[in-house]
Amino acid sequence: MTRTSVVIVTFNSRAYLGPCLDALLPQLGPDDELIVVDNGSSDGSAELARARCPAARVIGGPNDGYAGGNNRGAAASSGEVLVFLNPDTVVRPGALAALTAPLLPAAEGPEGAEGGEGRQPIGLTTACLVHHDRPEVVNACGNTVHYSGLTYCRGANRPRAELAEDADVDAVSGAAFAMRRELFWALGGFDERFFMYCEDTDLSLRARLAGYRCRYVAAAVVLHHYRPSYTPAKAFYLDRNRHLMLLKSLGGAAYARLLPGLLLAELVTWGFLLLKGPRFWGVKPRVYAWLWRHRRAIAAHRRASPARPAPERALLAGLSYRLEFEQLAGGPLALFAALVFHPAFRLARLPLARGCA
Repeated sequence: MTRTSVVIVTFNSRAYLGPCLDALLPQLGPDDELIVVDNGSSDGSAELARARCPAARVIGGPNDGYAGGNNRGAAASSGEVLVFLNPDTVVRPGALAALTAPLLPAAEGPEGAEGGEGRQPIGLTTACLVHHDRPEVVNACGNTVHYSGLTYCRGANRPRAELAEDADVDAVSGAAFAMRRELFWALGGFDERFFMYCEDTDLSLRARLAGYRCRYVAAAVVLHHYRPSYTPAKAFYLDRNRHLMLLKSLGGAAYARLLPGLLLAELVTWGFLLLKGPRFWGVKPRVYAWLWRHRRAIAAHRRASPARPAPERALLAGLSYRLEFEQLAGGPLALFAALVFHPAFRLARLPLARGCA
């Protein structure tokens, strides 16, 4: 039986794909497989993958985004454990084994896949992503999720040495993470409506509602060609997908208790987009219009969702009330925003926290 299936989705990523495959191939064992999904590239990414790794399964198709491409790769896999990698990553020696170890049958006990007495089992593991050209500096050690759904890179721009211990995290980073294939499909895989952005947070939230933990593995070091960018299209997908994630995953009572914090988050995100300039001023109306058009489908999806063994209120109350303003703005503006909004978000979280101790 195949032990590990590594899935890489590429879209015009030839410049990065070669180094990615060169670092990965020596870490694949005889019982592992590599699946490269090419989302309609025009730069020869698929041909490069075939030339570098003739044993790899290369799957072509249209550009149906990160979510759709990874679902196609997972559907073609046969491994016990799925590893999802971005093509602009380079796995350091031993990273693949470290990332998958907590999910394999031998990983039992308090920190293993079986959880241990009184503990939820590990459902997903996430790598220590560091900047490719500054490997001593963290890109993301998992993700931190605000209870309004806003998500940030955990440990961003901190020294890697400060995050040298394994830890439970709010969510995995989609650039490099692993989970058991059985759980992936039990959760329905990635939600393809997202297309791109927040799919990793959505999958993590659904796993946690199903009673699983997300675990950061410090020894799984992966270099990442991270290029920060922010466009109106990205702003739309980030905001729409955040709302979609919460609307489709939470029951009505939990969502109602979340409303004070959600309204505060709308104030913050409106302000941020207004400050970004006229190109961004239409993002929020487009998000609201999309959600309204799809309200019946979202409600139907929520009703059809599987049972949630983990209490929603407890999960939400355990998420951060602090926003990483320093990742959005620098200096006095970030400090002012934190002083104003952190106490307000903490107060707005009280309806969630009651009864969750």
